Amino acid sequence: MNEASLLHMVTGSGPVVQAVLFILIALSVWSWAITISKYLQFKKAQAQSDEFTNLFWDSKNLSRIEDSCKRLSASPLVTLFTSGYRELRNAREEAMKSNHNKPSQSQLGSIDMVMKRAAFEESTRLEQGLTFLATVASAAPFIGLFGTVWGIMNAFHGLGTSGQASTIQAVAPGISEALVATAIGLAAAIPAAIAYNFFSVTVRNFRNSMDRFGSEFVNISERYFV
Repeated sequence: MNEASLLHMVTGSGPVVQAVLFILIALSVWSWAITISKYLQFKKAQAQSDEFTNLFWDSKNLSRIEDSCKRLSASPLVTLFTSGYRELRNAREEAMKSNHNKPSQSQLGSIDMVMKRAAFEESTRLEQGLTFLATVASAAPFIGLFGTVWGIMNAFHGLGTSGQASTIQAVAPGISEALVATAIGLAAAIPAAIAYNFFSVTVRNFRNSMDRFGSEFVNISERYFV
């Protein structure tokens, strides 16, 4: 099928089918924009997370780490570290005022709570746009099917009122035009489904990394203040 015949099918469709096609094309363009944006976001976040992890375990000075990781703001681990270290400094100041050299259990609990809140906020940020991809993946085929059914109904209705003989040659053009809606619906849904599954795994990996880092940071906070 060449582009000219496909364009003719689209332009020759009824207004309802054309509206369905417009919706599907808009959903496809939007989902592709989200896919590209999330891919670039996750790629940058992963690269900066790897760099931060090496920096964190190579350096023993948390204050120096904080200064060095300001340029790594795309990493969710950096956000966790910044939130946890800020709470750790507050705990240190309180401990110095009370002449204690170790954090109390309540202070450690506060650090853990702050980091879990930061992890939740980072997870929410990473998941932005994925709901739309899931919606397109599940709804686009049904939207396309609706356009196809409507187009076939119109094709048979027009055939019945025209007085022509019911032959495949008379019905085929209308049916082929209607089936374009299903094809475009699948074309919109399949990439969205693949992107959603891929990004869901990526977000889950980031979430696991944040959980591990949060636990390790709390354990470090138990041993010393920097």
